[in-house]
Amino acid sequence: MNSRKRSPFPAPVAFHSDGPPASDAMTSPLALQAHQAIKELMHEGESANTRSSYQSAMRYWAAWHVLRLSQPMQLPLSVACVLQFVIDHAQRQTALGLQSEMPESVDEALVASGYKGKKGPPSHNTLVHRMAVLSKAHQVHALPNPCQDGAVKELMSRTRKAYARRGELPQKKEALTRDVLQELLDTCDDSLRGLRDRALLLFAWASGGRRRSEVAGADMRYLRAVSDSAFIYTLVHSKTNQSGTDAPENHKPVTGRAASALKAWLNAAQITEGAIFRRIRKGGHVAEPLSPAAVRNIVKERCALAGVEGDFSAHSLRSGFVTEAGRQNVPLPDTMALTGHHSVNTVLGYYRADTALQNRAANLLDAEVPSKKQAAE
Repeated sequence: MNSRKRSPFPAPVAFHSDGPPASDAMTSPLALQAHQAIKELMHEGESANTRSSYQSAMRYWAAWHVLRLSQPMQLPLSVACVLQFVIDHAQRQTALGLQSEMPESVDEALVASGYKGKKGPPSHNTLVHRMAVLSKAHQVHALPNPCQDGAVKELMSRTRKAYARRGELPQKKEALTRDVLQELLDTCDDSLRGLRDRALLLFAWASGGRRRSEVAGADMRYLRAVSDSAFIYTLVHSKTNQSGTDAPENHKPVTGRAASALKAWLNAAQITEGAIFRRIRKGGHVAEPLSPAAVRNIVKERCALAGVEGDFSAHSLRSGFVTEAGRQNVPLPDTMALTGHHSVNTVLGYYRADTALQNRAANLLDAEVPSKKQAAE
């Protein structure tokens, strides 16, 4: 999606978590200053990724509304409008095959304006996300919420079941298990870039499958050496701990090969404070912190160098850690202590198909069971 294109559509309804506009009572300079302070605190406490994702979804809603209904979008939306959005974006089985109600001219205009990457219906996950964002927008502005209407909820539920019956499962990035990870590590030489990438991959994987935002945000303030071959990294903020609650599972071990690689990178880059993982500019100059997108790019670049085929990304480090833990029969509580998951169902969702082959219950028919005579003896 090209966000730099000048939009031919009016701006969508402002969507932020700053709360409702100042009331008439908040007119004094002190009150206005207090309201601004509230907005700034709300903004700082919101994830940048979440904010960007929500704004993108609302821009799409606004563009679709203008093209489809020939009028600017204004909250609250009607139930009929939301139902139309669903059937425009969800395919259904017909005598002519899979179809949706999206007019081809509207679809082409959305692509041409940069609101869509390509023609055709989005994934079911994308539809669900855009519906959730619209629902949140109504909630934030204390408006009647059409997404909570019974007809909308029932249609979304039936849509999910229809997609499931067609075998259209959510797409997941492939897992970077230990063997695949080693292929990536083999491409890392002893240059600054090689040292950094080796340390980054091992840090992210071995400490429990860190998210790319957690890797990009890793800071020397939270890294503590406990021996010559071990560190403890304190994850003070994460997707599953956005309030910064102090808990034992916040402390992630970085040991063995991962600790050695991290130590080598820090020494070579002469990093003693600030961001741990940074850009390397021409001439070997260690520069500003990596962005989350740069972490993803490093994984993809190392996959390309290693000749590893598949749909891998930064999240593959996280799914790979969980999958490998399942392969090696690591107790689930131990795995979750490192990943930071609070839900067993969520972490089980990361297990890939090959993990199921390690389940001892799958081999009951082939397991050797002593006969009655052997048991008696």
